[in-house]
Amino acid sequence: MTRFNKSFALAVTLSAILSMTAGLAMAGDGNVSTNQILDALKPKPVTRGLSAGPQVDPAVQAKESTFLNTVRNRSTRSLSTGEREQIAELAATKPKIDLEIQFDYNSADIAKTSVPSVQALGKALSDPSLKGSTFVVAGHTDAVGTEAYNQGLSERRADTIKKYLVQNYGLTGTDLVTVGYGKTKLKDAANGADPINRRVQVVNMDTKTASK
Repeated sequence: MTRFNKSFALAVTLSAILSMTAGLAMAGDGNVSTNQILDALKPKPVTRGLSAGPQVDPAVQAKESTFLNTVRNRSTRSLSTGEREQIAELAATKPKIDLEIQFDYNSADIAKTSVPSVQALGKALSDPSLKGSTFVVAGHTDAVGTEAYNQGLSERRADTIKKYLVQNYGLTGTDLVTVGYGKTKLKDAANGADPINRRVQVVNMDTKTASK
């Protein structure tokens, strides 16, 4: 092989390696697409009566709606511990997604690297398929720091996401219920300082019934 061919082959190999590295970096940056969020938040069809598939109790659904109405337009900090836990209990059975949205250190300002995820969230929540739903935006921190500090920080971060969505995507504030859990609901309890615990969880609280 001539010196030219060897140099050309080396250049091609290096180019391929760099391309693969760039792809891995993009895949691991923690950002998600609008379609990924939509797929996670779309409600599963439910039925009333004896038909097959997931079913919904109208009385339970009415009770959930009544509770959600009591926390609409409420300041995140005004929620009691009991109300936060009730939101978490309801959210456990609803469509949800954890977003690795990072914030500036000790701040509620969205990190530039996470802006694409927040933009994807705005586009997803504006999609006609999710129209009319009520969403919970829950802030979570890692285990570093005091409980009181992390609680306040998680609340401010949830409020920041809500403000961004309302201002940039025209979403209605009453359809976005914010709540902070501080370090009380770690995703990886065995590694409290792991960045995976610093996240924003979005939950679609509405279960739309299918008429059958």
